[in-house]
Amino acid sequence: MTIQDIQTVKDLLAEQPVISIIPHKNPDGDAVGSCLGLYHYLKQLGCNATVVAPNDFPNFLKWMPAATDILIYDNEPEKATAQIEASTLIFTLDFNSLKRADTLTPLLEASVATFVMIDHHEAPEEYAKVTFSQPEASSTCEMVYVFIEAMGGALQIGAEIATCLYTGIMTDTGNFKYQSTHSNTYRVAAALIDRGANNSEINGKVYDTNSFDRLQLLSASLQNMVFLKEYHAAYITLTAEELQRFNFRKGDTEGFVNYGLTIEGSKLAAIFIQEGNFVKISLRSKGNVDVNMLAREHFKGGGHINAAGGRYDGTIEQAVALFREVIPAFLSQYI
Repeated sequence: MTIQDIQTVKDLLAEQPVISIIPHKNPDGDAVGSCLGLYHYLKQLGCNATVVAPNDFPNFLKWMPAATDILIYDNEPEKATAQIEASTLIFTLDFNSLKRADTLTPLLEASVATFVMIDHHEAPEEYAKVTFSQPEASSTCEMVYVFIEAMGGALQIGAEIATCLYTGIMTDTGNFKYQSTHSNTYRVAAALIDRGANNSEINGKVYDTNSFDRLQLLSASLQNMVFLKEYHAAYITLTAEELQRFNFRKGDTEGFVNYGLTIEGSKLAAIFIQEGNFVKISLRSKGNVDVNMLAREHFKGGGHINAAGGRYDGTIEQAVALFREVIPAFLSQYI
């Protein structure tokens, strides 16, 4: 974040633009938290801002301040389309390729608005006038905090902004346990607590509000787990039938993949979830095992060194077969 970039954003906001704030498809805690944190800040500046999401987000995030203000394309496509078409300034948060916006991608690609990107994923595309890219950051929420500070807005961070940003940092660091959690992450989290984020309450709302069906689904996923001891890798499968049996709701499988990493000796974990005619894949790892590379090379995805995702167009059996085929050579680099 250069002084010139910050001044450019200030000049853009001085033009009183119509602003849209966009998260990626299937918004997680960091995407929702960063968008809402920025939304509250821009509202305090008197800006005309709206968060527009491609699709819905998990119920365990819907308590967040102003979450009900988010315009969801899947629910109101005409209204969301009109909002983006009217926008003269668009912030894209927690993604750096317009393809990650899914149903919103054609609208964003056709837009004549000025773009500002704030994101912590690797290899950003060059579509924004101002790009804040910091792959080493714990989360986009941490970056939004730094952005607001650089804009001179630190004193404007109250309980609403602090709550949104703390939630995103907490979820994207796995409750502050992932390797991406640096000393500055704790300093930012402490500052947000000082500004009104109730860390205990936030933790409870995100992690301690399970439905009985979700716990049953977790039980089924653990029964399906396979541990490839010789390769230090574990994977979980969940079929469409299993999701239906346990009344799956968006966000119910959040964190399931991490159980594979708790096995002694495990260095890589994956979960394969059948969604229609494709398989959604989440990958997690320890140390220097680069699942971002694995996702990019074999599963049309990407992410971070220790956390990535992708997809496979086909059946869950085919996706697992490919995983088992490529894992020996992939992990031989690290073991």
